[in-house]
Amino acid sequence: MSYANDVLVDTDWVAEHLNDDSIRIVEVDENPALYAEGHIPGAIGFDWKADLQDQVKRDFLDAESFGKLFGEKGISNDHTVVLYGDRNNWFAAYTYWYLRYYGHDKVKLINGPREKWIAEGRETTTEVPSYPAATFDTSEGNRSIRAFRDDVLAALDNGTKLVDVRSPQEFSGELISPAGYEQEGAQRGGHIPGAASIPWSQAVQEDGTFKSAEELRELYGGKGVLREDDGPIIAYCRIGERSAHTWFVLHELLGQADVKNYDGSWTEWGNLVDVPVEQGA
Repeated sequence: MSYANDVLVDTDWVAEHLNDDSIRIVEVDENPALYAEGHIPGAIGFDWKADLQDQVKRDFLDAESFGKLFGEKGISNDHTVVLYGDRNNWFAAYTYWYLRYYGHDKVKLINGPREKWIAEGRETTTEVPSYPAATFDTSEGNRSIRAFRDDVLAALDNGTKLVDVRSPQEFSGELISPAGYEQEGAQRGGHIPGAASIPWSQAVQEDGTFKSAEELRELYGGKGVLREDDGPIIAYCRIGERSAHTWFVLHELLGQADVKNYDGSWTEWGNLVDVPVEQGA
């Protein structure tokens, strides 16, 4: 059983297209310092926090700022953007979702993170590429793939499937945030009532490549998340990057039509007053 959409490229494909001017390779890491240590030749590096987030409010860039950023880096609407990063493509998948949100459909994800490229002994460089400035036009944000707080509140009663992709310890309320991120947590621990716990990492193999479509269908179907009626699904995590990875699996690889990423995620929900929270496994 193949994936629903042609949205992945393997490392062999990337190696063969390093000099293809119709593509722009982009690295987005959870640890932005990794890019300077070595990256795929020609790859543009984005710092997810400094470049891709609004620096005043907790939100991402508006459409105009997003288009300006990409255009200044030499990415146009004619380019196919090929994304990868560390942490099994956490923020690469987030940037994929972000691009789709602003209407750019010519985008692929490398099937495997930067660690896979390096482990295969492939070429890296510390040289930062310089491409001519381009025009990158954006559309208004696509609400069909992004959930907001009110969408999640409505989901508690309207049959929407919720999937919590954090660790079991975060889901139960034992931890408010993963180890190492203690300063970025919410006021309360737990999960949104009715959510299924399916940690994002269960969708990938040891080398960070995605499991087969059959294995993924078994994983999400076994937890009651897949919808034969293509009904709505909302994925969430802590700040929206791990849930973007799960959004990619459900929407792009498995072809579920109505999947939204709640990028406010637990950092928003766990700080809200008068919303329900469940604790325990």
